[in-house]
Amino acid sequence: MRRVERYAVGLVRRSVGHRRLVCLLWLAVLLAGGAATAANLGRLDQSFTASGQDGSRANAAITERYGAGAGVAPLVAVITWPAGTSGRSAGAVASLKSGLTAATAPGTRVLSYADTGDAAFLSPDGRTTYALVYPRSGKPDLAGLSAVRDATERLRTGLRAALPQARVEVTGVLPLQEDSAASRPGLLLQLARTACALAAGLLLLRTFRPLLSLLPLVLTAVSSVAALTVVVALAGSMELSFFVVYLIPVTALALSVRRSATLVTAWRAELSHGRDTRLAPLLAGSVLAGPATAGALAGAAALAGLALFPAPFLRSVGIAGATVCLTTTLATLTLGPALLSWAPGRPREQRTGRRPRLQLAASTRRLHITAALPHAPRLLAVTALVAVALLTGTAGFLTAGNPRAEALVRGGPARDGLDQLTAAGFPAGVLNPLEVLAPSGVDPAGVASRAARVPGVVTAVAPDAAAWHRGGTALIAAVPSGEPMTGSGRRAMTDLRSAPAGTGTRIGGSGMPELDLVQGVYRLVPFSLAVMALLGFAVAARLRSAGAAVRAVVCALVSALAVNGLLVLVWQYGPVARLLGGVAATGAVTGWIPLVAGALAFLDALDRSVTSGAGPRVRAGLGPVTALSLLAIGLGPQVELAILATGLGGAVLLSTVLLRALAALPARPRPHGGERSAEPVAGALPAIPASPYWSRPRLPLGHTIPLAEPSDHAQ
Repeated sequence: MRRVERYAVGLVRRSVGHRRLVCLLWLAVLLAGGAATAANLGRLDQSFTASGQDGSRANAAITERYGAGAGVAPLVAVITWPAGTSGRSAGAVASLKSGLTAATAPGTRVLSYADTGDAAFLSPDGRTTYALVYPRSGKPDLAGLSAVRDATERLRTGLRAALPQARVEVTGVLPLQEDSAASRPGLLLQLARTACALAAGLLLLRTFRPLLSLLPLVLTAVSSVAALTVVVALAGSMELSFFVVYLIPVTALALSVRRSATLVTAWRAELSHGRDTRLAPLLAGSVLAGPATAGALAGAAALAGLALFPAPFLRSVGIAGATVCLTTTLATLTLGPALLSWAPGRPREQRTGRRPRLQLAASTRRLHITAALPHAPRLLAVTALVAVALLTGTAGFLTAGNPRAEALVRGGPARDGLDQLTAAGFPAGVLNPLEVLAPSGVDPAGVASRAARVPGVVTAVAPDAAAWHRGGTALIAAVPSGEPMTGSGRRAMTDLRSAPAGTGTRIGGSGMPELDLVQGVYRLVPFSLAVMALLGFAVAARLRSAGAAVRAVVCALVSALAVNGLLVLVWQYGPVARLLGGVAATGAVTGWIPLVAGALAFLDALDRSVTSGAGPRVRAGLGPVTALSLLAIGLGPQVELAILATGLGGAVLLSTVLLRALAALPARPRPHGGERSAEPVAGALPAIPASPYWSRPRLPLGHTIPLAEPSDHAQ
């Protein structure tokens, strides 16, 4: 037994001996940590952008000077005049100008045909026009989104009152997302969500029984709060992204379910051998200590390697993943055995006498199936491996970025405005205009002229209004034809950056962080995967064996790539997007989700591989619990939430499928003295002499629990 495993077993022993104190400590962590975390979540960066890149710096400069626009996409007011009325007429222009003034707050930047006279703001027939409205929202955080929500309602109501003769709609990226969040799922989706929740609950009950099924949920809660408390505390000294709020609980749930199943299975095995009710939790925890510690250290080391990279996105994933690995394992090895020491002294099968017959019947059925179809398990395993390989290759087609506007919501006021806009002949790129910040001494009109000549830019305007000038600087608005996730949209952003070279201008806008994410973060992904693989291999080889470490790292890398291929296949190209609540193919996957899903898939597969073969055999079927729980929450019309649920749930599910498929393949015979064998069961562990480190006060039972039973008591 290695030193780190002896420390883990000693921790289990102390926890069982001081079970009341352990439970009180974790209760304090849950309550105090939860309150502290909720009060300080504002420390986390809520913009979900790749900070430190050119686009984010430009957006920060624009927000600081103008208080609007930049990283927050503008509202788009779409006005269609009645038949016989031209938007070029003096009366229509005057009505539009006065209506926009009345419907917006002071200091709001507005750009329309009434301000510029640019024909690009009019449809070919002259009846439909649009206006870009930049409310004073500040940073793209939760407060900024709330300000945009209020401005949307004010703009829609005010324009309809000022222009009763015209059809007025208000759309934009944020209004579309708001309508998506407010939409209710259809009957079929509600039934699917209910079925997923019931299936996850039944799987837990099937493994743990009613009372013990709460154990993984309790461990998930306390370890999530502990990890979030640490991450929020670190956010005071470094930049960490808000998406860790999603990563940590899902990772804690996946690890807690698996570790709890191993703990409970070992505990029941010890009780069935007649162990004392206070000794059985200790022995069960001793069985779990070795594999759980090895998996946690390997996973934490691999994820911690991401903190070495300068990108805050990767640093956030690394710190959050490593922290939740350690807190979940700590909670399982301390709180788990402590709670089991209060559980009933006999397993359910001993009380009823029916379970062994059920197990025998199930085993008999499996033997009959195997005899009838001897090659079925191998065929299924090969099919699963081929599917995972195809998903791994599909990951190369990933496009990171916000989904297409038309895929965000099926209906609602914002979707009506988008349909009205595109039906009039305007491109969807209108929703994500770019902003050029011209420094003092640079002619804004000249910058706008050069920007308008960039391929893929419909028009570029340098307004003369005071709201577009601050402290000697000026803002120029450039309207692209394609959305940021499209090829034409990204080429336009790249070319626009190089067009005014040497003038000191900065290019910002809501679409620029997507380009920064690809150029500043995703280019580091191959190096980050290499670092994670090396660190994970080093720890796994030290605690297990070189062969097991290679297998674990390969499985982790394949799982991380395969889950991104799943997102591409399901959402980006969209053949089954409608079944999961989407409208159509999104054309892209929300930029930060592949990073989070890939990290979870890597961690889960690495942990499963390192801990496989150690400890008792756990009942099959627990793998889908996390995925089903996420689908029960994420299925629905809110597209980005559904993408997140698909990514995180698919990460856990794919790692389960991959490892089960590999286990079903015929094993190659090993020569004698090859890899180290799996950990022995607790009852067969040799007695370890008690040292001052392991000594502890006597238990209420009147004796000190040994680390392992002597060989003459083993059964």
